[in-house]
Amino acid sequence: MRYFLLLLLVALLIFLLYTVFTTSIIRMMNIHITKKLSVQNGILLTFDDGPHPDYTPQLLDLLKKNQVKATFFVVGELVEKHPEIIHRMHKEGHTIGIHHFRHVSSWLLNPWQLKKQLSSTEKVISKITKEPVAYYRPPWGHFNLATLSLSRKYDIIMWSHIFKDWKIDTHQLHLLEQQPAEGSILLLHDNGDTSGADRDAPKEMVKYLSRFIAMCKINNTEFLSLKDLNLHKKRQ
Repeated sequence: MRYFLLLLLVALLIFLLYTVFTTSIIRMMNIHITKKLSVQNGILLTFDDGPHPDYTPQLLDLLKKNQVKATFFVVGELVEKHPEIIHRMHKEGHTIGIHHFRHVSSWLLNPWQLKKQLSSTEKVISKITKEPVAYYRPPWGHFNLATLSLSRKYDIIMWSHIFKDWKIDTHQLHLLEQQPAEGSILLLHDNGDTSGADRDAPKEMVKYLSRFIAMCKINNTEFLSLKDLNLHKKRQ
């Protein structure tokens, strides 16, 4: 019994080292990740978990109407289901990055599985855009011990502000208007079909985002584009 408990303890420690401890160190020490952009005036809008057949087109309509460029971290299996949405994103000048082939945490992936998640997602994106993929954001911001090595060809874009917009009743989207326009990276979600999210939460997000964009235009706040900033090229 003691031997079994000892093995269990060792296994737990190894798992924590591989997942939680590694994630904490990378995020606290900003190791090869970007949480904020070095600009005087500007905000980077980013969206995770899509594309969604209903809400992503609504979001793209809003962005096009206001001539705003954004960054989408997409799920590979959804890209395969809705290639026309990715084609539109690319055509309208948005940046498209990797958010795994399935919406699965890196904590649940061994190095070979993580490598497959990255390569498969890049493959389906590049098939549509005819361009290489330069950016990556792991689901939930979770890293494992192999992440930095396997994702070294990408720039990892995290966030400076998050609004819990995957929940309808407890979101903090009212805080959007309080974010500083000095390189803030805002994290929002255009798909509510993921685990723990409310299916129609993106509808609420689009409503608040419309008000936020209008306010930013009044204040002459610029919406930044990773594609235009050429962040990836500057680091090479």
